[in-house]
Amino acid sequence: MGYKSLALLSAVHCRTFLQLVKSICSYRLSRYNHFLPYTAAFFCSQSKNMSDLKELWEALKKVDSNSLLKKHLTPARYEKLKNKKTKFGGTLADCIRSGCKNPDSGVGIYASDPDAYTVFAEVLDAVIMDYHKIDKVTHPVPDFGDVNNLNIGDLDPSGNLIVSTRVRVGRSHDSFGFPPVLKKEDRVKMEQVSVEALKSLDGELAGSYYPLSNMTPEVQKQLTDDHFLFNDSDRFLKAASGYDDWPTGRGIYFSANKTFLCWVNEEDHLRLISMQKGGNLGEVYKRLVNAIHQMEKKLKFAKKDNMGYLTFCPSNLGTTMRASVHIKIPKLSQRADFKSICDKYNLQARGIHGEHTESVGGVYDISNKRRMGLTEYEAVTEMMRGVNEIIREETSS
Repeated sequence: MGYKSLALLSAVHCRTFLQLVKSICSYRLSRYNHFLPYTAAFFCSQSKNMSDLKELWEALKKVDSNSLLKKHLTPARYEKLKNKKTKFGGTLADCIRSGCKNPDSGVGIYASDPDAYTVFAEVLDAVIMDYHKIDKVTHPVPDFGDVNNLNIGDLDPSGNLIVSTRVRVGRSHDSFGFPPVLKKEDRVKMEQVSVEALKSLDGELAGSYYPLSNMTPEVQKQLTDDHFLFNDSDRFLKAASGYDDWPTGRGIYFSANKTFLCWVNEEDHLRLISMQKGGNLGEVYKRLVNAIHQMEKKLKFAKKDNMGYLTFCPSNLGTTMRASVHIKIPKLSQRADFKSICDKYNLQARGIHGEHTESVGGVYDISNKRRMGLTEYEAVTEMMRGVNEIIREETSS
C-alpha cells in the first residue's frame, strides 16, 4: 500500500474517531442539560436553607429570650450542626424556627423528625436534660403497672372540685418525619394507616372517625368548646410547620360515649386520650392503657432506647404521658405561692383551653410535668399525689 493510500485511510479513521468523540460529548451534554434543572434546584434549595438558618441564627443571637433553645444553642454547637441533615431531610432550621420567631417560647426547639434526636443530639440532649431535670438522657422500659390492681381511685369523691380527668399519650409512626418535613401526601397516608388501626378497636374503645376536611365550622367549634377537638390557633406550633396543609390528613376518632379519643396529625401523629367527668383517675388510666396495647398490635411507633417514645416536642419524650384534671381552685390560684406549690409536686398549671391559655373562672388544668426518666405508672401516681396536695391546699385556704 502506498503512502497516499495510508494517508487517506488514516484521514478516514481520524474523521470516524472525531465523529465518535463528538457523539459521546453531545450525549453527555444532553444528559447534563437534562439533570441541570434538578441539580440547580438542589443547590438553590441548599442555599435557601442555609440562608434561612443564618437569618434565624442572627435573630436568636440578638433577641432577649429565656428559652432553652437560646440557652443551649451556643455558637460552637451552631457551627457544628448547621450543615447537618437527617435521613428525613430535616435541618437545624426546621428544629429552631419556632423558637427563633417566638422568643417567649419556653422550650423553643422541636425535632424535625425521629432521626433529629440523633443528628442534632448536641443541642437536643442539653435541652432534654434541662427541661426534664435529669443528669443523663436515659429512660426506663415502659411499665404501666398492674391495671387490674391499681392503687389509684377517685381523687375527688365529693365531686366539688374536679370537673374532669384526662390522661393522654403521644405516638409517632416510625416511618414518617414530624411536621416540618412532611408533605401533603405523607399526612394523607398517615391518616389512612392510623384510621385503619383505630377502626380495629373494640369494647368501650369502639367508635368512629371524623376527618376535619369534612367537618362544618359549627361542629368543629362545638367539639373544640367541649375539649374534644384541637384547632390551628397555637402560634408556636404554626411557626414550627405544625399546621401546614391544614386541615388535610387531620381528624378525630372517638368512642360511642366519648370517653376515648384519638387526635390524628395534630402536634404529634397520634394523641391517644382517655377522659371522663369527675375525678376517677383509675378508670381513665386503665382505659388508656387498654387503648395503647391494642394500637401497638397494629402500628409500629418511633422509640429510642435512652429516650422512650419520640415526639415532635422534646418536652413530651419518654412516657409522653400527660395526666391532668380540670379543677376549681379559686382560692389557691390567687395565692403568691401557687406556682411554687405546683413546682414542689412536679405539676404544671395552665388554662383549660390548652397550653399558653388563661384560666377561666378559677378552673385550672393541672398535670404532671415530668414525662421522662420514670415509668408510666410512676408518672400517673406522681400526678395523683400532687393533685391530692392541691386539693388539701385549696380546702384549707
